[in-house]
Amino acid sequence: MHTWFDDLDAAGRRTFWACFGGYALDALDVQVYTLVIPVLIQVWGLTKGQAGLLATVTLVLSAVGGWGAGLLADRIGRVRTLQITIAWFALFTFLSGLTQTYPELMITRGLQGLGFGGEWAAGSVLIGEVVAARHRGKAVGLVQSAWALGWGAAVLVATVLLSVLPRDYGWRAVFMVGLLPGFAVFLVRRFVPEPEVYRRTETRAPWFAIFSPALLSITLRGSLIAIGAQGGYYAITTWLPTLLSTERHLSVGGAGGYLAVVIGGSFVGYLSSAWLNDAVGRRRTFLIFAIGSLLLVLAYTRLPLSNALALPLGFPLGFFASGIFSGMGPLYTELFPTAVRGSGQGFCYNAGRGVAALFPALIGWVSAHAPLGETIGLFAGGAYGLVIVAALLLPETQGRALA
Repeated sequence: MHTWFDDLDAAGRRTFWACFGGYALDALDVQVYTLVIPVLIQVWGLTKGQAGLLATVTLVLSAVGGWGAGLLADRIGRVRTLQITIAWFALFTFLSGLTQTYPELMITRGLQGLGFGGEWAAGSVLIGEVVAARHRGKAVGLVQSAWALGWGAAVLVATVLLSVLPRDYGWRAVFMVGLLPGFAVFLVRRFVPEPEVYRRTETRAPWFAIFSPALLSITLRGSLIAIGAQGGYYAITTWLPTLLSTERHLSVGGAGGYLAVVIGGSFVGYLSSAWLNDAVGRRRTFLIFAIGSLLLVLAYTRLPLSNALALPLGFPLGFFASGIFSGMGPLYTELFPTAVRGSGQGFCYNAGRGVAALFPALIGWVSAHAPLGETIGLFAGGAYGLVIVAALLLPETQGRALA
């Protein structure tokens, strides 16, 4: 059966796999931290607030790195920027495993965030410029689904290493595995060309062009939807393993099983949302997934669910909370002209990440005085309400040709 993938030439297919693999490896290096939080709390005696602050610092600097990578992608190219960001986040994830103190870990995790945020900005605009307009939602959304695979790999790596190694060394080994993605740089360098639409663009707009009168409104509205989607997502994923092991009282195996269900739902959600973005449009898809996320978060965190009910409920939770991101790349690619597409996409997505970065730390501090589940529900529920408002304010860009 003929598919959108068949329409790509050899270079386009290599570009797709480079972006897909890069994002999966990005997820691997990011998600391992959420899985070692309980171990760090035990080994180093961290408070929930300190653990949340580590995640927040990473996310704040990832916002800076994402915008910086977007600016860089508009000047030195999408492919070269992708190489730099992959090598950067792989190196500092590895160095996190060598740290001896809390401040040292905060520095390495923060620097890792610079590359983590930059990889998405470079990779998303790269694949968005290669694929035809009628298939952009499916292609970019499928790249987004790589996050679920990377997340699953992180769970597998953490589960094995934390089970077979003493806890004082197991968490270090988990971080050190994060060096492996760095080898992908050599493949990207050799096989992936710059998109033709970028090569044809002769002008290089100034970095502040996205704040000009012509683009300022789009930039602000695009940032708003990212704040909501990422605020809800990080509220859930940063503290989910801790919630399972404390208030839900699941064993390590139970927590791993639950995460497997959530990750499975995430993967299906990414793919379904990717298809819907081309079938019914960007705005409608955002509304469907935001409303679904809102209802699932409130049900999961507020209702007195048993373990037997919490397990299957993880599938739709992952489906909606992760699937909402499949529309981000296509939307931003279509909102901005080529000369500022990297910086516009990098700023909007990462401005959202910068604000959302406050959520893990705030949840950690508030949960010292309130149940963790209720605190997660409060922050995540408000975030998805914001997505609904933002989706209604943004234009429909489905099928828009790139300028």
